[in-house]
Amino acid sequence: MADIREIVMDTETTGLDPADGHRIVEIGALELINQVPTGRTYHQYINPRRDMPAEAEAIHGISEEFLADKPVFEAIAQDFIAFIEGGTLVIHNAAFDVKFLNAELKRVGAAPLKLDEAVDTLAIARQRFPGAQNSLDGLSRRFGVDTSKRVKHGALLDSEILADVYLELCGGRQSALVMDVASSGPEETFTGPYTARQRPEPLGSLVTEAERERHAAFVAEFRG
Repeated sequence: MADIREIVMDTETTGLDPADGHRIVEIGALELINQVPTGRTYHQYINPRRDMPAEAEAIHGISEEFLADKPVFEAIAQDFIAFIEGGTLVIHNAAFDVKFLNAELKRVGAAPLKLDEAVDTLAIARQRFPGAQNSLDGLSRRFGVDTSKRVKHGALLDSEILADVYLELCGGRQSALVMDVASSGPEETFTGPYTARQRPEPLGSLVTEAERERHAAFVAEFRG
């Protein structure tokens, strides 16, 4: 069976709905192969070409001034598409992020993402823990995932936390995926162009064939 490639990702935005003119201001993502992090990440701040509402800045700490010299989505679209190509997206509350991503992709004439092909960890958590606190923070507390670096929301750090949570939802084979990325504010995180980080030697798979088949069936179940 072919390796399973998944992209755990998160976005930060200026508001709640792209139909109201809101835009993406940050994308963070990391790659898993057979439920093991490869070290490849994508992180980009984006100039939304609009103001930053105070209520949004209070959540993620990203100001209009900070974004003023960052690239617009059109300038980073191809790098982003190349990073996620061929992978299954893993997103918490996928409908929200996919809606924003598709609005941005439409502006550049790119093909939309298919929501039904993404794995929504919020939907999985609601099925497993009905009536419980299934936010990313709530699930992190449930599974004992370290969120001590999370002063404010940040797309890359949230993706790393989500990767831990996702693998716990899958059975908890890897319980500590958080990478060493500071998150006390946008000025302390990477703002340059995307560069994939490669291991000097390929990482051997820790996943058995039976486990790989069970995981593929698990993903297929939540694709509908």
